[in-house]
Amino acid sequence: MTEPGSAALRGKVAVITGGSSGIGAATARLFADKGATVVVGYHTGADRAECLLKELPGTGHRALPIILEDSAAIRGAADAVRQAYGRADILVNSAGLTRVVPHADLEALTDEIFDATLIANVRGTFSAIRSLAPLLRESGEGVIVNVSSLSASTGLGSSIAYCAAKAALDTMSISLARVLGPKIRVLSVSPGPVATHFVPGRDRAALETLARKTPLQRVVEPQDVAAAILACVTHLKMATGTTIVVDGGTHL
Repeated sequence: MTEPGSAALRGKVAVITGGSSGIGAATARLFADKGATVVVGYHTGADRAECLLKELPGTGHRALPIILEDSAAIRGAADAVRQAYGRADILVNSAGLTRVVPHADLEALTDEIFDATLIANVRGTFSAIRSLAPLLRESGEGVIVNVSSLSASTGLGSSIAYCAAKAALDTMSISLARVLGPKIRVLSVSPGPVATHFVPGRDRAALETLARKTPLQRVVEPQDVAAAILACVTHLKMATGTTIVVDGGTHL
C-alpha cells in the first residue's frame, strides 16, 4: 500500500483542467506532493494558477490555458504538453460551470444557460479527453478522472441543466472506459456539496447545515475529493467505468 507522503506519482505528468481553484487546486497540491509534475489548466484564473505554481513542491510544473469552449485551443494545449514533457499519464477534468436557477422556474433556464452548462461540463471534457488520449494511451497506464456531482443521480442541484450535464458526464465516462481500455482507465468522482466557491451564494453556514443532516455530519472539503481522485490513480487499479461518491453519506 502507498503510504501518505510517499512519491506514489513520481515520474508521472498530470494535466488538471480547472486546476487553479477549488477541487482542481487541491488535486494539484496533492499530486505534486506525491511526486507528479502538474499542468495546471485554467480559463480565466491565470493569476490564481501562477500563484498556485509557487506553492507546489517539486519542479517542472506549469500553468496552461485550457478553454473548454474552444476545441482547437484544447488541441493546442495537448500539443504544448507533448512538446514540454513528451508524455501525459493522468488527466483530471475538474473544470466546469454552473449557474443557480430554481428548478421550478423553467423560463429562467434559458437556452444560453443550458448550452453553456452542457459545453463546459460535457463537450469540453470530451474535447480534453479526445485531445489528450494519444498521450495517455502512449503512457500505457493512463488514467482519466472526471469530476462529476451527486446531482447526476439525485436530480438536485444548482440547476436542471447542471444535473443533466453531470448525468451525461457519468454516462460518457462509462462509454469512454469501454473504448479506451486497456491502456486508459476512466472513472468519475462524484462529490456532494463541497466547501468551494463553485456554487454562487452557497456559504459555509449553508454547507454546515446540509452536513448536519448526513451520516458523517462533516462538510466535504476539496482535499477530501482530491484524496478520492488520487485513490483512483494509485489504488483502484482494477476500477474503470465506475463512479466514486464522496458526499459524507448525503445520498443515504
